[in-house]
This record gives sequence, structure tokens and C-alpha cells, in this order.
Amino acid sequence: MAAVGGAGRAVPGCWAALSRCRGRVVLAPLLGGAAYSSMPAVSSGEGKQREASTRRGRTPQFVRPQLAPRTEKMAVDQDWTSVYPTAAAFKSASVPLPVRMGYPVKRGVPPPKEGNLELIKIPNFLHLTPPAIKKHCAALKDFCTEWPSALDSDEKCEQHFPIEIETIDYVSSGTSIRNPKARVVTLRVKLSNLNLDDHAKKKLIKLVGERYCKDTDILTITTDRCPLRRQNYDYGIHLLTVLYHESWKTEMWESEKTEEDMEEYIWENSCSQKNALDTLLRIKASENVSNVTKEELLASEVVKDYRNSVIALKNEGETENNMSLYKESVKKLLNIQA
Repeated sequence: MAAVGGAGRAVPGCWAALSRCRGRVVLAPLLGGAAYSSMPAVSSGEGKQREASTRRGRTPQFVRPQLAPRTEKMAVDQDWTSVYPTAAAFKSASVPLPVRMGYPVKRGVPPPKEGNLELIKIPNFLHLTPPAIKKHCAALKDFCTEWPSALDSDEKCEQHFPIEIETIDYVSSGTSIRNPKARVVTLRVKLSNLNLDDHAKKKLIKLVGERYCKDTDILTITTDRCPLRRQNYDYGIHLLTVLYHESWKTEMWESEKTEEDMEEYIWENSCSQKNALDTLLRIKASENVSNVTKEELLASEVVKDYRNSVIALKNEGETENNMSLYKESVKKLLNIQA
């Protein structure tokens, strides 16, 4: 065995010094083997006394003095927008309010704001105070244009901007500030504001099904398939565009539709119109009136009332009111006195 010097040099092929600490040299063989110490083991009592003496010798020069919280230094007329300029987590040292939140222990009061995790987890609106909103509006005012003076009523706004988009923003206490329901987009438009003829309107109503309300003449399209609101908005506009262009197309089989295939009853060129005109012409011929044309008969009030009663009876069903109107119109048409 070769001796090891104070600097811990290694003898080739024998031993190498791993460390030197407090007068003790730890040796280990280069080619493997167990390591051993050249200093006898120190008793546990002696080691504890040495560790205690080392701790007592430390000086508190690295201990940072505790400063007063920022809330005690804030002025009453300070600029709050500089404290919370943007959205950030709750900071107890920056909010000079006695805020408390949490479960009260032993029927006491909720925990204070210092070190309160419940206040940190939830979103806050400390950056959206009225002065901050005024500053934001003043900064955005240079990029905005004045409201058009011609759009001074809701009717004019609906005329020039017929499509209405509805979205909802949610504020909730949860693991995320993004609510999945906020992606839903609802699109509304009146069919009377679209450039549709009678064929295109009926075909569009047939395509959309229950999404169209006949009483208000409003088509409602709700999209929620995509994960983002902007994607659902684009998808809703795409659906409306496709429905509009498809309604204007006329397929070959549509020209073969009969009266029974119609979506609603049409009195013009129907059997009811032909029978009514033939009956009136025969009545006029029996009265020796020969200079009456079909156009004059169709423009008369008696024929118009009969037409409206037949359309209501066919489209709305045999209700008591419709049956009564149909009865009175037939009496007037045939000049039957009650």
C-alpha cells in the first residue's frame, strides 16, 4: 500500500483520495473496492456538540428584515390602474380591502386575505374598475368611427343589417375562466329581408324545418359543433349562404309537382278557382249579363272573400272560425239569403 499525501494524490494502480473534510481523508481504489477513512470514527455525542457549535456561530446578516405591506404605504388618491393594469391573480399586499373568503372555522369568520388560496384561485375584476374602463375607452376612441346618423331607429338597423348574432359570456367560479357554453353562436334573420321569390322561400323553409318560425318570420340557426366561438360563427354564416343558394336552385323533379305535393294550398289555377268562375259565369248568363270577364270576377270582393276562406280552410285546418268564414263566403258567392 502506498501512502497518500496531504493533497490527496493518487498512486498509479492503487488508491485515490475522494475527499478531505475536517482532517479526514477518504480513500477508494482505482480499480474498484471498498473505501475507508484514515481518521477514526467520532462519537455521536461529540458530533452533535460540533454541529451545535457551528450553528451558534452563524450570524443573522443574511436574514432579510420584514417590510410593511404595500397597503399601508398606499395613498388615498393613488392611481389604481397602475396597481392592477392587467388581469392578474389576487395579491393580498396590494389590495387595501378587508376581503375574507373561505369556510369559517368553529362558527367564526372566514379566513382573512393574507395567504388565502381561495382568493387566488378565482378570477377577479380588479383591473376593470370604472377608471380603468374610462382609460381603455379613451385609448380606443381614436380607432372608432361615429355612429351613422342615418341609423336612428331599430327598423333602419334591421333593414341595413338583417343578420343578428347572439353570443353569451359566462362568469363562474371554476377551474377555468373559459366556460364551454360560451362557444355557442345563435344566428337570426327574417326571411322577408332576404332576396327570395316564392319558390326559393318555400324551398328554404322546407330545408330548415323547425328552425323557421312562421309567426315571426325568423330563421334561427344555432351552431355549437366547433370548440371556438369564431369557428361556430363562420360555420353559421356558411350554413346560411349554402341554404340561400340551394333554395334558388330548381331541380327537374320540381316541375312535376302536383297540387297534392305542394307545401301549402294555392288557390290560383286550382280546381276551386275554376269551379267558382264557371258557377259565376253561369249565374251571370242566366241573368242575361254577357259582358263580364274572368278578371272582373276575380277582382270582386265576393270572390276574394271566398278565396281567403278556402286558403285558410286548406292550410290551417277545419277550425270553427274557418268553417264559419267558409260558410258565409259561399252564401255570398251564390247569393243565398239566410
